[in-house]
Amino acid sequence: MGSYPALAFALLFSATLFCVCNGEKVLVFPIDGSHWLNMKVLVEMLHSRGHQVTVLRSSTSWYVTEISPHYTSITIYQEQSQNIESQSFMTSFLKRSIEIHRRKDTLWGFLDFYRNIFNLIGENQIVVANLVTSIFENKILIKELKETGYDLFLTDPAFPGGVLLAHYLKLPLVFNVRWLFNGEAHFAIAPSPLSFVPELFSHYSDKMDFFQRVMNHIRHGMLVYMFHYYSNPPYQAVCDHYFGPDVSVMSLIQGADLWLMRVDFSLEFPRPTMPNVVYIGGFQVKPSSSLPPELEEFVQSSGDHGVIVMTLGTLLSDLGPEISEIFASAFARLPQKVVWRHVGARPVTLGNNTMLVEWMPQKDLLGHPKTKVFVTHGGTNGIYEAIYHGVPVLGIPLIFDQHDNIVRLKSKGAAESVEVTTLDLETLTSALKNILDPEKPYGQNMLKLSQLYHDKPMKPLDSALFWLEYVMRHKGAAHLRTESYKLPWYAYHNLDVMAVFVAFGLLVIAFVWVSCRCLIRCLKKENRSTPKSKNE
Repeated sequence: MGSYPALAFALLFSATLFCVCNGEKVLVFPIDGSHWLNMKVLVEMLHSRGHQVTVLRSSTSWYVTEISPHYTSITIYQEQSQNIESQSFMTSFLKRSIEIHRRKDTLWGFLDFYRNIFNLIGENQIVVANLVTSIFENKILIKELKETGYDLFLTDPAFPGGVLLAHYLKLPLVFNVRWLFNGEAHFAIAPSPLSFVPELFSHYSDKMDFFQRVMNHIRHGMLVYMFHYYSNPPYQAVCDHYFGPDVSVMSLIQGADLWLMRVDFSLEFPRPTMPNVVYIGGFQVKPSSSLPPELEEFVQSSGDHGVIVMTLGTLLSDLGPEISEIFASAFARLPQKVVWRHVGARPVTLGNNTMLVEWMPQKDLLGHPKTKVFVTHGGTNGIYEAIYHGVPVLGIPLIFDQHDNIVRLKSKGAAESVEVTTLDLETLTSALKNILDPEKPYGQNMLKLSQLYHDKPMKPLDSALFWLEYVMRHKGAAHLRTESYKLPWYAYHNLDVMAVFVAFGLLVIAFVWVSCRCLIRCLKKENRSTPKSKNE
């Protein structure tokens, strides 16, 4: 019996050695901010599997640290940082977006909304394109990257600098993706009928009436315009210079081996997809842990009433004193305890039932049995955490995809939302009481969503890791990738085929018409040449 522990240790050591020796080399080109929080999970899991991970980071990076036990970093000097990495810029962008949203039902409000988005996206794309150019011009770095012999390139293509670098290095390419620089990622790779697939910023469900379908086409056209005149030009200039005019950024994106899509159909509307798309929505969510003693004591003091958790994320946490006072007053009216991640001056109307914190263990609070409602701006990470733990949501959507995320939850009956532009004390209090009401179905509907989310043969993170290693084992996944993106647009939509059919039909009609004309002329001529009888 005494030899068993030694044998077990030897087997464990051998397995570990085998894993490390067979580890592959992965090059990661991430996006900063909340996107890095997703990518970091994959990086840590790849490291735990024995793979050697190298992360390319900017010298202005906010979230991606230079030193980490899970990866080796290469820092690229960058003179100008992206606007989305700036707390002050995003605060001003939010205020401007709220002001524009007050005029959302007017033509000028509609145009200002897209102009605001276009300017933000365009400026950031220029910064990333310049960063990629500096990498290409760094011959020592490029030589080092080529000689290292990486087996996989992992990137988030919302800012497709990594797409260009992967093509330059000729590496198998995998996306950790939800958005592209022209909108929702599915639109670039899968059939996306606008009759039932809502476009980004539409705020529609998959059940659209005629007017909504018209607007869905218009909004799609706005994003096509953004792609051609704001998002694509900086990268296309890089392509033209380094790869030649025959290479486009979109064709490189569509040629990726695998798409790890941060989507789960417990939340997302059903839609067409492709074989090289793997759905990993909520893969970053983890089971809850115990709360810090002080926070646990506060939560337990709520008794049977339970707890409300509120946070609006890192970049958008400051809504200003006026709106903060509305929230404080509404919370003070309720018997529940409230944990509120708050930035800014302490509200004057704050009740004794509300705890303000600068940081909160969000997953641990959402997983606590006393949590009744999650008040959130509707960020994707928070939404999936709420689904994972079965907590109904009160949405305060502010910018980007947040409105669309809340629309999806509302369509499932698991959320309500309030407009920040028209928010008042009575509206907010009523919405909170509705969700807290045990006779209303919000809690049950969210629990059903949670059951659907958890009922799958493989956890999303395990699925992501399997397919990442699958691409490394097979040096790509070209057999799963459609070649449709190589077709010209008229061939993709079969316009040439339809043109032939129409031409053939017109020829048949013309032939029949000419034949009838000739027959009629012959009959008339025959009638004129026949002699009439005397009786006639």
